Amino acid sequence: MEQKNRLIIAIIITCLIVVAIFASFGRSIFLVEIPPVELPSPQDGGLSAPEDGSSDSVEYWQIEVTPETVQSILATLSRPSSYYRELTVETIWDGGSSSVAVQVWQDGGWNHTRQTFDSGLVRHDLSSQDTQYFWYEGDGVWETVPASWNSADLSQRIPTYETVLALQKEEIIETGYESKDGVACVYVVAQPEGSTQYTRYWVRTDNGLLHAAQQERQGQVVYRMTAAPLIQTPCPATASFVLPDGTVLHTP
Repeated sequence: MEQKNRLIIAIIITCLIVVAIFASFGRSIFLVEIPPVELPSPQDGGLSAPEDGSSDSVEYWQIEVTPETVQSILATLSRPSSYYRELTVETIWDGGSSSVAVQVWQDGGWNHTRQTFDSGLVRHDLSSQDTQYFWYEGDGVWETVPASWNSADLSQRIPTYETVLALQKEEIIETGYESKDGVACVYVVAQPEGSTQYTRYWVRTDNGLLHAAQQERQGQVVYRMTAAPLIQTPCPATASFVLPDGTVLHTP
């Protein structure tokens, strides 16, 4: 009888071990972890939740970011067509620096950028797909030039991160996921062939906008751009796409 009880106990223990092994092994086979990427919470002042109105946290399949995969990952991101946000852009040189506060209104194919310089001078750039208008606040005269594919980025004083897509993989020297100012970002460092300058990009995973950037030359930071974590989307109806003489070029 005692031998029979021992046999039963041994069988039970064996079954428990098999179940435990299968549960552990099976989980690794059949389940793939989807780490959450938190979007900014809505705040006062009209800053919005995700565009679809959902208040639930959004989850993404997280692919490892490497020099081999980062271009494919960035290619899946697209900027919103309508938003408002604020940036700070710094230029640094030996013995000094300057800072520009930038406001950006984007709606459809139109972009309005307002730059406020340290001196108090304010410049406006208003661009469509084919024309760019620019003037200084308080001056009723404006100039026009043909717009290029990256005119809006140039008027914001930000590097166009999509240029990373055209780099050779050996020109991409560092990659990863990073939380920058509490914002989930794809991080990439690029050094084009023949250049002595490194550019660091932090691209938001939730909306594809460039959240931060930094350029270094010979180990010294010469440029730094940071964006406010929260954006307003869509672009507010009060946004102005109007020339100094009152000509309305676009209505949000």
